[in-house]
Formats: sequence, structure tokens, C-alpha cells
Amino acid sequence: MGRAGGTGTGRDEGPGATEENADKTVAGTAGADAPSSTGRRRKWIRRTRRTALALVLLLLLPTLAAEIALRVNYTGDPADGTRTRNQDAIWLGHAWVDGRKSDADVAALARRLKGTGIRDLYVHSGPLEHDGTLPESDYPRAAWLIDAVHRALPGVRVQAWLGDKLATESPDGLRLGRAATRTAIVASTRQILAAGFDGAHFDLEPLHSGDRDYLDLLDRLHEVTRADHALLSVAAHQIDPLPGFHSVWGTLTNHPKWWSQAYFGQVARRVDQIAVMSYDTMQPLKSLYGGYVAQQTSLALEVTPDSTDLLMGLPFFHENRFGHRGAAETVPAAVRGVRLGLSRTDADRANFGVALYVDFAATEADWTAYRAGWVR
Repeated sequence: MGRAGGTGTGRDEGPGATEENADKTVAGTAGADAPSSTGRRRKWIRRTRRTALALVLLLLLPTLAAEIALRVNYTGDPADGTRTRNQDAIWLGHAWVDGRKSDADVAALARRLKGTGIRDLYVHSGPLEHDGTLPESDYPRAAWLIDAVHRALPGVRVQAWLGDKLATESPDGLRLGRAATRTAIVASTRQILAAGFDGAHFDLEPLHSGDRDYLDLLDRLHEVTRADHALLSVAAHQIDPLPGFHSVWGTLTNHPKWWSQAYFGQVARRVDQIAVMSYDTMQPLKSLYGGYVAQQTSLALEVTPDSTDLLMGLPFFHENRFGHRGAAETVPAAVRGVRLGLSRTDADRANFGVALYVDFAATEADWTAYRAGWVR
């Protein structure tokens, strides 16, 4: 104990040691303790900084590695023949069934779609009420639209696009856990088919991965649509870009966003069509977004049965907000990503297409990119 020894040395000076010497010894001991306390504090700060840096790297390195992988995924050339299979679709706004559109609009739509691969129109006809019911007043011009489309675009099918906000992340919304609500949705689907629609297309969000009530609903809905020789289709969440990512993200944000690949497959096996909402991806660059779409295409192809139509969403809208950067999420990048994913995973897949979101936000550049990249 060096500091104690110093004090002891003062005592060893013998009986002749003065009070002044004792004071000097005490002062010397106090002065020696001060640097030791400062040193410990500096060491603690250094350790804290190193720990914080390690945590940041622990979070950033996997993200950086994943982004590099997406950029690499965007390289290469798509295989020949990875173009439209005439299985494409487009989401149309509510104006088509509420009286705002006319015969002239249908004629313009027919000219727009001529020569493309679009054969399904998802026409917004809801939303569902939170209890699963659907007022007929929501789609007063449905019969007119269906008849007009069938005349102007033979072979094109008109599906009712139905959806609602789910009460999965807030108290307000539709609750799939209630059996009465699911029964009401089934009744609403019968109602839609009786109105003449060729199918029912559901978009329920936010829908968490593993939701068994949703699978039960799809089983019941498919019985109804099959009996009516109609289609059942759904808009699907993206698939985990990394295994279990939806669980990690859900823990951090209370918004899991993604589905596991296994759950995506469970949904795909219960429907006639499944359209991946492959936009709002949080990617900052075209190359990263395109690589992400290529990855999503491959992941979806791996678990979607051949009997189910798989469609990848194209962003026909332009916004800048959290999760979506308009300059990055472009139609050319998405189309190239789709073709790359298709080329690498199942280039000859017949029941495959793209779905365009959404008609009222689309620009001429979007339509040109779709035709040039996917149709020609």
C-alpha cells in the first residue's frame, strides 16, 4: 500500500516529528488520491464509449451487409422471356363505382390497357365497416362499370377491392379475432359477387405475421368464391428480408410490417391470386430498391404454389415520406428487380405478373416504363 507507506514513513521519523511535518504528510496523501479518482473516471468514460461503439456496430454492420447484398442482387441481366404473361393487374380508385366516371372514361381506360398484360382490375368498392359489413351505397355504379368493362375489354375481370384498417396496433379498427366480424365479411363477399363482380380482392392492414384468424377467414371466403366461380385475391405484406426480421422490428416499433416466408406461403395456398405490396420499402436508392424487389420476388416464388397467381406490386405513385422515397422506388427499378428475381428463381413460371398501384396517381412516365420494361 504505497500511499499508506508514505504516511507510515512520517510516523517512522520518530518522536521528533513536528505537527508541520504531519500536515505535509496528510496533504501529500490527499494529493495522491485525486489523480487516482480522475483516472478511474476516465477509464469508465473510455469503456462506456467503447461499449456504445460496439453496440452501434452491432446494429449497423448487419444492416450494411444486407444493403450491400441488395446492391449485388440488382446486378446481372434478366433472362430472355421474363416479360408479361398477360397476368397483370391494376388497382383502381373509388371514382369508378361512385358515379364520377363515365363511358368516356371506360373508353380511355380501354385504350390505355390495349396491348398490355393487364387482365384484372381491383376496383375500390369499400371500405368495409369495422364490423365487417359493407353498405351497398358504397358502390352504386358497380353494375354499370362491370358491364362497360366487359364490353370494352373482353376477357378483363373486375374484382371488388375491399379492405379496412385492422385493430392490431391501435384500439380502432376491424377485429379479425371476432367470429361475428369474420362471418360478416363472408356475407359482404356474397353481396359483392351478387352485384356481378368477377372476384373479391382483400387488403387488410396492418396484418401481423402468423394471424390464424386471417387464415380461417380466407378458408371460408374461398369456399364462397369457388362456389360462385369467382376469384379470391389478396394484397400481401412483404416477406422478411432477413429471417425473423418482423419479430425484431415489431419489438422495436410495435409495427412488425413484414410476414415470415412460411406465413406468406400459408396465405398463398388459400387464394387464387396474391399481390405483394412491394413498395414502401425504406430503401434510399434505386439500386437498393431494385435489389430488394428482386429478393422479394424470389422469396415469394419459393413458397407460392404454381396454381396461385403471384403478382409483384409496381409503384405507380410518387410520394416522399417515412418508408417511401419517390426517387428510389421507381417503376424501372421495380420492373428490373422483378425480372431478375424471376430469372433466378423460376423463369418459366406461367402464373406470374405485376400489379400497378394506383391508377389515379400514375404518370405517363410510369406507363411508358411498364410497357418498355415489362410488356414489350
